[in-house]
Amino acid sequence: DPRRGGWRRADVRESCRNMYASWSYIGTTFSYAEHCGDESRQDIFGTASQSVEPIDGKEMKKIVLSALLLSVTAMAGAQEPVTIVKQGHFPVGGTTIQRSGTYDNSKFVGWAEQEETGQSYRADHAFVDFQIPADAHCLPLVYVHGYGGSGICWQMTPDGRDGFATLMLRRGWSSYVVDLPGRGRAGRTSATTTVKPVADEMFWFDIWRIGIWPNYNEGVQFPKDSASLSQFFREMTPDISDHKQDVPALSALAKRIGNHILVTHSAGGFPGWMSAIQNKEVKAVVSYEPGGFVFPDSEVPERIDGLTGGVAGTPVPMEQFRRLTEIPIVLYFGDYIPETPSQNLGDENWRVRLQMARKFVETINRHGGNATLVELPKIGIYGNTHFLMQDLNNDELARLLNEWLQSKFIEHENL
Repeated sequence: DPRRGGWRRADVRESCRNMYASWSYIGTTFSYAEHCGDESRQDIFGTASQSVEPIDGKEMKKIVLSALLLSVTAMAGAQEPVTIVKQGHFPVGGTTIQRSGTYDNSKFVGWAEQEETGQSYRADHAFVDFQIPADAHCLPLVYVHGYGGSGICWQMTPDGRDGFATLMLRRGWSSYVVDLPGRGRAGRTSATTTVKPVADEMFWFDIWRIGIWPNYNEGVQFPKDSASLSQFFREMTPDISDHKQDVPALSALAKRIGNHILVTHSAGGFPGWMSAIQNKEVKAVVSYEPGGFVFPDSEVPERIDGLTGGVAGTPVPMEQFRRLTEIPIVLYFGDYIPETPSQNLGDENWRVRLQMARKFVETINRHGGNATLVELPKIGIYGNTHFLMQDLNNDELARLLNEWLQSKFIEHENL
């Protein structure tokens, strides 16, 4: 622009934003650092740069050529759109607290503080997003998140690729994505708790086996740029639940939608087992690195100790446990889990849980069940963190799950 003495970096970054919108439209995500610099990628997600540093013609040609090449790549690699025939969201389960007396609508106390006499408070429900694709399989997938998060972990990835639920939608599996009571969009809870800012992200970086802060694990399937890590931590949500309503909420959802397959993660694994025990509508359970396990009350294995407190099995009556032997179950565990005790918190946390998972699967199968434990490195899939469904190879994991579902239901017409 002769009026400005050449291109400004701000102009180029605005062009990058416009190109980003076009690329997003056709469903492809790129690394902006290569073309606009790390700072401009930050700008795309935040405030635009105010830099007026000029760019010479040669540099501008390189940027435009890179953009054109990316546009061609985007069109070549774009995925087919998903046809959704129905979608929506709804709360499910929960309680209603009713205060005694008669409500006086002439009184104003304040916006946060209230005179509660005669008033009601609805709480402890789950919140559910659902999408049903064209030509859907008969059994939908119900996604249950773990600690510190919400259903969004199934719907997105930190670097903008398709979320796991979308990958399964592309394969014909309807999705019901749950925010458990007291988390995400289900924030109305009857539990009394205190929410305070706790600086804990480096701890979770280690626990979730992304690496040992500040270093990433070698070969890790988690995107290593700073913007993706920031997006990942911004998915986290306060947990203001006492967890007593998790299973009732899943039971209420089962009654509402009917037969389905549970897909759980981490701390969502335990309420998943309990929902399967209590609800005949649960026709299978898929669990990604579950944090807790149930056993027949006379067969609970010894506690396995570790640096993060270890893990113990939860006893249930044999007649309840038997329900888990009547449905197909598969568990997936990722990489960087040692066989022997370690001084690293993340290693230890999942070492003991993987060992307990082996005992859990063995117990189910010994009682005539059909449970499978998939340790991904043992089948040649490496680098997965605790958040397998968001890792760079989540499409490969979606393919694995689809093959398992096909073998259990479609091929044998068990729907």
